[in-house]
Amino acid sequence: MAWADHPHAQIALFSIAVIEASVFPIPPDVLLIALALGRPDLGLRFAAITTAGSTVGAVLGFCIGMFLFAGVAEPVLRFYGAMEQFAHVQGLFLEYGIGVVLIAGFSPIPFKVITIAAGAFHMPFVEFLAAAIISRAARFYMEGALLRWGGKQLRAMVEKHFELITIAVTLLVIAGFIGLWLWK
Repeated sequence: MAWADHPHAQIALFSIAVIEASVFPIPPDVLLIALALGRPDLGLRFAAITTAGSTVGAVLGFCIGMFLFAGVAEPVLRFYGAMEQFAHVQGLFLEYGIGVVLIAGFSPIPFKVITIAAGAFHMPFVEFLAAAIISRAARFYMEGALLRWGGKQLRAMVEKHFELITIAVTLLVIAGFIGLWLWK
């Protein structure tokens, strides 16, 4: 929470959001929540920064899937033995289209998997981008608004139960990965 007033806090938030939506499993929510708890008056600003970073990351993930899948993403999936799960995700895209992006963008499902898959499966870019922006904005603005208007009361609760909340967030991220792995 002390990072809220750090001169590079917003750059760090944007960067983590970019990385999370494209290549690495660090949810930006943790930093967004910490910053908004430190500065509730900037909760919506932090939500906007996170949404912007996540949108840039979604486009990057889409491009990885579209242009680098065979050379980059497929060898990684093969290394982790995840080609069967990837084929399942392809079936979901064929059946539900942008609904997959909307759900993944708002839920703890690892968003980078969906952004890369959307590019690999040649989802129409404008539809993908619209779904990514809508779902990520809904998620991050909900968090930012709750923290802005919950301010001091939420900060007191988080400080009191920080370890429990950290464990819960970690379990949600793990559950997202397991859910994606088992989603058949």
